[in-house]
Amino acid sequence: MKVMRKALLSLSVLAVIFVCYFMFSSYTGSTESEGNSPNTESEKKNKDAHLPQVVEAVKLPGYIDFAGEAFPLEQVDVKERLDRELLVNSYWHSNTILNIKRSSRYFPTIERILAEEGVPDDFKYLAVAESGLMNVKSPAGAKGIWQFMKATGREKGLVIDSEIDERMNLEKSTRAACKYLKQLKGQFGSWLFAAAAYNMGGPKLKKTIASQKAKSYWDLNMNQETMRYVLRLAAIKEIVGNHHNYGFYIQEHEKYQPYSYKEVEVSGAVASWADFAAKQGMSYRMLKVYNPWIIDSKLTNKSRRTYKVKVVAD
Repeated sequence: MKVMRKALLSLSVLAVIFVCYFMFSSYTGSTESEGNSPNTESEKKNKDAHLPQVVEAVKLPGYIDFAGEAFPLEQVDVKERLDRELLVNSYWHSNTILNIKRSSRYFPTIERILAEEGVPDDFKYLAVAESGLMNVKSPAGAKGIWQFMKATGREKGLVIDSEIDERMNLEKSTRAACKYLKQLKGQFGSWLFAAAAYNMGGPKLKKTIASQKAKSYWDLNMNQETMRYVLRLAAIKEIVGNHHNYGFYIQEHEKYQPYSYKEVEVSGAVASWADFAAKQGMSYRMLKVYNPWIIDSKLTNKSRRTYKVKVVAD
């Protein structure tokens, strides 16, 4: 019996020790866990200071519009689609910074032409969405800042041949884009419809509107690219136009400034653009930078058109 009592006493003592140890461990673990979740804003900031980066959701604006047409943000579908585009463009840092920098070079010319042509100023952001304000070529063959296909560009009055491609002439392609957008606005009655048609094409949009009995852009169910397109334009407008609100701090001297140049009229042939550039006191490279629409090393100019060539200012 004495042996049994001693055994029971030992087990009881061990049980008490185990329970105390478990309770102590649980208490300290809970305390540490609570310590990992800062309870005050100052504690949160102190914790954030040690992180490699702090990533937060983008705060959606209470109101947003494009070309004067307000977005129905009370609709959950519209709100979440806008949220997506704001997030994508806010956190695509390198691209957004370049868009902000390039806008200082190209927006003054684009804004002037849009105003002269009676097209809403917001459409300058369409050029950003289409090309990042670069004379790029798409896999489908669209080219220039406004991404015209050859047929559409020629239809809107641009010269496109083996020597000249005015889809890459900023002034002429911007006027062509205005002409096209006004045509689409007249056809569909809405600037948002015009923007969608610019992306997917007028005939496809017309067919989609008819089949779905849509009364506004927001009624449409389209391909993914066009569904995102107008929301993307609004997001780029919001971020580039208010970039400080989204954490982009670019100083004025860091932005790309407009080129300083004068224009020389060319009405005849040019045997060598390199020789032409040398006579103007500039390199062949800079001639092409100022005039990306010159795509050959010479100009035969059989039609005797007059071109305004940008050269280095005196």
